[in-house]
Amino acid sequence: MASPDKQKKRAQRAKAKAKQNRMGKPKSHPIHPLLANAQIDEPFDDVEIDLSTFDFADIKENGFDPAHFDDLFQAMAAAEGISLLALCLVFLQYPVLELVVAEEAQDDATDFMMGLLIAYRAAFHDEDEEAAVTWIGSDAFQGAYNDASTILQRKNARG
Repeated sequence: MASPDKQKKRAQRAKAKAKQNRMGKPKSHPIHPLLANAQIDEPFDDVEIDLSTFDFADIKENGFDPAHFDDLFQAMAAAEGISLLALCLVFLQYPVLELVVAEEAQDDATDFMMGLLIAYRAAFHDEDEEAAVTWIGSDAFQGAYNDASTILQRKNARG
């Protein structure tokens, strides 16, 4: 049997190794590694959004104030610092967007989404509508958007 001093040293090394394993390894996510990041997976859990006051008919008729979507745009900007895929994942998880997609006609939902993306590009990249539409139509954005949609479908299917 090892001496008490040696046992103590072994216990300390084991404790330090366990702490290193807990702290040093990033969490993984079974569907996609980006979903291990709290900024990307369920990014609006801490944001109070009252969906009962959301009036899509008013937005459709009068347009929307980009200031009302600042929480979305800030989350998108943070995610864009990670990757375009991360930005798309955040965008597609926005509760207001999910509501519009679920309850409105496809053309109206698409127009709303385009409006949000154009407003985001104007605010954070100082782009005009034409440049924003070009970005949205780019292969890079379309690929990231489709990948994000697939990832979220798989995540939602898992419950």
